[in-house]
Amino acid sequence: MTVRQRVRIRFSKTGDLRFIGHHDLVRTLERLFRRAELPLAFSQGFHPKPKISFPLALALGLEGRNEVLELELTEALSTDEILARLQRATVPGLAFHSVEPVPPGTRKAQVSRVTYEIRVPAEREGMLRSRLDAIGAHSRVEMTQQGQAVERNLLDHLLEWSLADGRLSFTLRVDPRGSLHPREVLRILGLDDLEAQGIPLVRSRVEVVS
Repeated sequence: MTVRQRVRIRFSKTGDLRFIGHHDLVRTLERLFRRAELPLAFSQGFHPKPKISFPLALALGLEGRNEVLELELTEALSTDEILARLQRATVPGLAFHSVEPVPPGTRKAQVSRVTYEIRVPAEREGMLRSRLDAIGAHSRVEMTQQGQAVERNLLDHLLEWSLADGRLSFTLRVDPRGSLHPREVLRILGLDDLEAQGIPLVRSRVEVVS
């Protein structure tokens, strides 16, 4: 009888690797898992694929410091052994931080909240503080969706924010009916040019529920 084991893996994608898209990341991970000699479970059909799931894909150009994926295996291995194999087989820009078992029958993880960070030049902190204060007082903002101008309550999506030590941090609610993109937040705050200046937007925390 085949033993099925699901694990939840926390990893980071940083440096130049942020410039590869999600599909390229999946292919990189598939090769890495084989190099690590993990007993991967595969889907059925004409084009079987390793059973890997990502609760929330990382957009091109963003760094991820605490990303999540779930992986299904055909043999039971200890989480320490899986983590050691991944760390030995990894490539520059990918680091594996933890592996935890997922109890049988548990649904796939869903993301509830995500936190982003970006460095803010000192000369722009005053402007940014004024805009953050304005959000607290007047939370309704106009956005463009599918070519249409719509008004939305920013505080339905933007849960927390702070500016300290030259870094802006903000937390967004993830809603399957529609979520605010972090780059929309940068645009609203007048910071949408920072990435073009070589300052990366970082997804620093991903919170999941099963």
